[in-house]
Amino acid sequence: MAYDYDIVVIGGGPAGYAGAIRAAQLKRRVLCVERDKLGGICLNWGCIPTKALLTNAHLVELIKNHGTQFGYSGKPTWDFAQMIRRSRSVASQLNKGIEGLFRKYKVNSKLGVAKVVGPNRVQVDDEVISAESIVVATGVRPRHLPGAEFDGKTILSYKEAMVLPSQPQSLLIIGAGPIGLEFGYFYNAIGTKVTVVELLDRILPGEDEEVSAALEKSLTKRGLTIVTGSKTTKVERSEKGVQAEVETPRGKTQVEAEKMLVAIGVLGNVEGLFADEVKVEIVKNHIKVDPKHGYVTSVPGIYAVGDVIGPPWLAHVAHHEAICCIERLCGVSDRTVDYTTVPGCTYTDPGVASVGLTEKAAREAGHQVRIGRFPFQFSGRALASDETEGFVKLVFDAQYGELLGAHLVGSQATELIAELVMAKKLEATEEEILHAMHPHPTYSEAVMEAAGQGLGESVHI
Repeated sequence: MAYDYDIVVIGGGPAGYAGAIRAAQLKRRVLCVERDKLGGICLNWGCIPTKALLTNAHLVELIKNHGTQFGYSGKPTWDFAQMIRRSRSVASQLNKGIEGLFRKYKVNSKLGVAKVVGPNRVQVDDEVISAESIVVATGVRPRHLPGAEFDGKTILSYKEAMVLPSQPQSLLIIGAGPIGLEFGYFYNAIGTKVTVVELLDRILPGEDEEVSAALEKSLTKRGLTIVTGSKTTKVERSEKGVQAEVETPRGKTQVEAEKMLVAIGVLGNVEGLFADEVKVEIVKNHIKVDPKHGYVTSVPGIYAVGDVIGPPWLAHVAHHEAICCIERLCGVSDRTVDYTTVPGCTYTDPGVASVGLTEKAAREAGHQVRIGRFPFQFSGRALASDETEGFVKLVFDAQYGELLGAHLVGSQATELIAELVMAKKLEATEEEILHAMHPHPTYSEAVMEAAGQGLGESVHI
């Protein structure tokens, strides 16, 4: 049978556009269908524009908290609207960049809403397109708090939180994961009164306990109010914005704020995606796939990658899943994503980054562990920048020296983690990390020193 395309990719986010480009590089006829803007949520409403805002927050804090140290004695003023405009312009620039990449690699693209109406057929608006293979990469959307649905004005998702027409005087954030904390950091830095409520007993509950504690101490010192082990039981809109009843370990309390941001998780974009006769299995709002066999769904010829297949909901994971899926589909590789080396990052300041097992998880898995730590307060480079908060913590197998996990909190944590992802992927030992020459003076020396400290060989602590 002659198909219109070899591959139709539904979704133009980090998974979709990367998969479409890789398919075109492999000389396949490919169509990418996107209902909004190329780049998806990550580029247009998530990873990229939020980092522009966070860089702005860092600049504000750098001048406010460190200015006198560097000889600055003025009184800066800040334009909230310009912060938002710059963030949007960065997203727009990258969106155009993907359009250029599609032209370069001859990827066909179509704007519209796609529906899979058969194993080899996709309907885009009123047109039915045939393809040998279909790759679904439709991503996720924010989960609302029961009884407090998003209205885009008072109760916000991350999308509205980054394009507010004016700076709120107060903000209540539900959820202390990366999204909640990043917005909390940004708004607190520019002067908004921020309260963060987390259901679990600590912020960033997926991170190492020492890292979570260090970040909470830092953010609290900067002015955020953080309430953990607490549940938001009731939300009402008020004249001032919103009033929430929060059940804390010390009893119920009322929190009033001008705006409320809900960051408690996501749901897969699967509604209306498949015709009734297309029996793709969906579990908890996410498409079930087989990662070991190219991310195929329960229907042969239909594949799914990225956030829509479930956690970890990370753009870099989505990218690699798409590449592996396409390469297997095209018969050029049978490799799979190594989910033991997935880095996680939170772009607050100090930032948080990790890969592999936490100390607790390593011990629970039966490892005898050795820990190497190095505080940035002993780093010459960190001292030169007046940013000495945090540390590098490395978890090694005590018997073989294998790197089991790495956990960083500090101003450059999210940049330093790549070295440790590579070290873990290549099964590096603590001696190999210690003996790899790191340039001086750099933040990266803290990685080398942490490995040395675990062995009792660090010369700077």
